[in-house]
Amino acid sequence: MREYPRKLRLNAQLQAELAVLIRDELSDPRVAGVTVTAVDVSPDLRNARVSVSLLGDDARLAEAVEGLNHAAGRLRHGLGRRLSLRYIPQLRFLADVGMRDGDRLHALIRDAVRRDAQRRNPPKS
Repeated sequence: MREYPRKLRLNAQLQAELAVLIRDELSDPRVAGVTVTAVDVSPDLRNARVSVSLLGDDARLAEAVEGLNHAAGRLRHGLGRRLSLRYIPQLRFLADVGMRDGDRLHALIRDAVRRDAQRRNPPKS
């Protein structure tokens, strides 16, 4: 599917604006520390999938996504005040587990390399 420059610009603009709105206008403790990792606006620009990430466990990330989806109307209203668009997209927040999976994989590799090095060079007693 072809990405159009307008859609790409809107994705970047929404990502930046949502990051500021979440940080400054939401007081829900569930969404504290959330990072907006990506925004994907539909071709008709009416809907947007917003991927978010959070340090912590999966349960905390799920709570943050729930809190953000609950506040989606308020965030959409904030976007309407900040952006001059004919239609402000409906927002749907999703957990971005890609970074978390990458961290887990990195830890597994690091642990395997450490164990391999210990087997080659056992500690001398």
